[in-house]
Amino acid sequence: MNYSKKSASIYRSIWLASVLSLTIFAPALRVNGQSLHYLRDGQVVVPDLLAPPPLPGSPEQAADMEEVRAVYHAASSNDMAAANAEKSFTIFNYADAVGPFFIETNLPKTAAFFNRIQKDAAAVTDSGKEYYHRPRPYTTDPSLSNGKLEKSFSYPSGHSTESMVLALVLADALPDRRDAIISHARLIGWHRVQIARHYPTDIYAGRVLAQAIVQQFKKCDAFAKDFAEAKAEIDAAQMAAKK
Repeated sequence: MNYSKKSASIYRSIWLASVLSLTIFAPALRVNGQSLHYLRDGQVVVPDLLAPPPLPGSPEQAADMEEVRAVYHAASSNDMAAANAEKSFTIFNYADAVGPFFIETNLPKTAAFFNRIQKDAAAVTDSGKEYYHRPRPYTTDPSLSNGKLEKSFSYPSGHSTESMVLALVLADALPDRRDAIISHARLIGWHRVQIARHYPTDIYAGRVLAQAIVQQFKKCDAFAKDFAEAKAEIDAAQMAAKK
């Protein structure tokens, strides 16, 4: 074999090794058919993290349902309005906990970063819903039906998971506002019980799942880079607001 043919053979071998390496080691960036940004497929497996929800017909399920009924009937019109307004929410729902500077027009990098975070959290949560297939409270008790009803399953709560994921990351960027941010996330989750979209156990499971998701985010270099950029943008906007 002459030098040029030998070189070509070596380059082909290197190229093939590179392709095989990517095939074997590149993360599969999809969960439940949805693309991911900061997680790998299989990195957060919901049934490995959460206990199953109460079984149908069990005393635990009956108690869970009774609490939904009690919370639903005790909810004020303001509670119901707030809950319905949060059907869709973003990181900027936390403005009351952070400050008036915290608006999307001031923070485009932050908006994009947290949108990616929320999509990852939603994909993981949806995989759990599809695994457990827990009917929502109003499906089991139609007297709890109100407004436009979701067709997805109940456990774990997407609102609870997503809101707490956003809150945990935002609290890392603004540690002095941590308590207010986490409290707001808990309220977003609890609102879903007040309009009978979820059981309390759905909400608690979402909070546990959120912690696991954020732990895995922190293992991702792209997440660390984007977090640093978002934090710098938030800090700059906060400083500008104080002048």
